[in-house]
Amino acid sequence: MDQLLALRVFVRIVESGGFAKSADALNIPRPTVTKLVQDLEQHLGAKLLQRTTRQVSVTPEGAAYYERATRLLAELDEMDERAAKARTQPRGRLRVDIGSSLANLILLPALPGFRARYPDIHLDLGVSDRPLDLIGEGVDCVIRGGVLADTSLVARRIAHLDYVTCASPLYFGARGVPQHPSDLVAREVDPKDKTRVPGHAIVGYFSSLTGKAFALEFHKGDEHLTVQGQTVVAVNESTAHLTALLTGMGLGQTFRFMAAPHLATGQLKTVLDDWTRPQHPLHVVYPSNRHLNAKLRVFVDWVAEVFAPYDDRAA
Repeated sequence: MDQLLALRVFVRIVESGGFAKSADALNIPRPTVTKLVQDLEQHLGAKLLQRTTRQVSVTPEGAAYYERATRLLAELDEMDERAAKARTQPRGRLRVDIGSSLANLILLPALPGFRARYPDIHLDLGVSDRPLDLIGEGVDCVIRGGVLADTSLVARRIAHLDYVTCASPLYFGARGVPQHPSDLVAREVDPKDKTRVPGHAIVGYFSSLTGKAFALEFHKGDEHLTVQGQTVVAVNESTAHLTALLTGMGLGQTFRFMAAPHLATGQLKTVLDDWTRPQHPLHVVYPSNRHLNAKLRVFVDWVAEVFAPYDDRAA
């Protein structure tokens, strides 16, 4: 039995929750994974995993063994890096996940610089706005915005992004320019004759995780307003949201850095500029039990450099 490989397989099964996922992540045949676990349990004389037709659970003995195995593998990886001088020449494969707008507008344009600096690091870049199980899907780190719900993850804050409220001049020509957030919602001005002032069409954004639409937010001094309005179309991906705004379908709130090129050309126009929406924090996130090896460390540091010019905190 290759005990080191068996340890890595066992740890990956615990983290991913399945034999098949472990085999795929380690790129070894599934029967080999099963055989390695069986040999490891026979060698130890203890049951580490409990399998049913639907799930894999860890026995108490397996949980204790997992904690020690992860520490041992982390120390072994560190030892290998030092022996190979990997701290000066980090190498290997990194699986990273990032939202589409951040990937296309910030990360990918800067990536040739990372490749020139670290030619021996291979990046597998997952581009999506969907929620992600880092450990279960074998992802080394993600770049995500907003409030972090999982406190077991390690997060390094890399930027805060400003929002703007905007639409195309075509839309404003047809619907008028709002002077106050309350103008976005239809309202009755004379109950007697039922006179109503129309609101504005909203290009909305909804959560990929919950399906819930995010309201527009407006802050000025002590005033805090949230507006739902009449949503004419809603998307769950930021690049598509910007495209919808450019078509003239409605008004919405998007990141300033995304809108900036279109504001410069006049394709978009901001409104309600004296009202702000709270800044959107960005983090690079990785599992707390994942060894911060050389390749992950240099990538995290590089990401912080790349996103620094987009940080609106200083502004």
